[in-house]
Amino acid sequence: MSNLTNFATLAVRAWVPQVIPVRFRYFADKKRCIRRWGYQDPINQKGLLAHSDKERPLIQMPIYRPDDSWAEKKALFGQNDYIDILGSDELKVSKLAYNVPRWLRGVRGNELQVLIKKKKALSRGIFPLARPTKWKELNKRIIWLWKFLNRKTKTSTSKQ
Repeated sequence: MSNLTNFATLAVRAWVPQVIPVRFRYFADKKRCIRRWGYQDPINQKGLLAHSDKERPLIQMPIYRPDDSWAEKKALFGQNDYIDILGSDELKVSKLAYNVPRWLRGVRGNELQVLIKKKKALSRGIFPLARPTKWKELNKRIIWLWKFLNRKTKTSTSKQ
């Protein structure tokens, strides 16, 4: 019988109930964290307008002030559009393009011809000294295009 009691006491000591760790026993015991603390919703969902004065005031519409239709910018807009049709032949449209660099006005031709004209126009000023890297890149591009056109352009004497 002593073996049976020893076994029973050993079994009681060895048996441990299964414990599941639970942080909160009841939902009501939970401490709720405040989400988005300090955030103010810009959209007021309390109901119809107008809201209380505590909130930001409604923005009033600006006072209507009509534009001056005879301002210089508006009055002279498009004045040179049909100068070649209605005016004399002395004025060219390319000469009236004031917002275009002078070397680029009325240019016709390929990229090489445009760059050669640009180089000729900019070489007289301070451009080569002020922007040596840009000047070098311009010359490199001219040389590359010249070689490319000489290699790839077909002429009347070249084989077809």
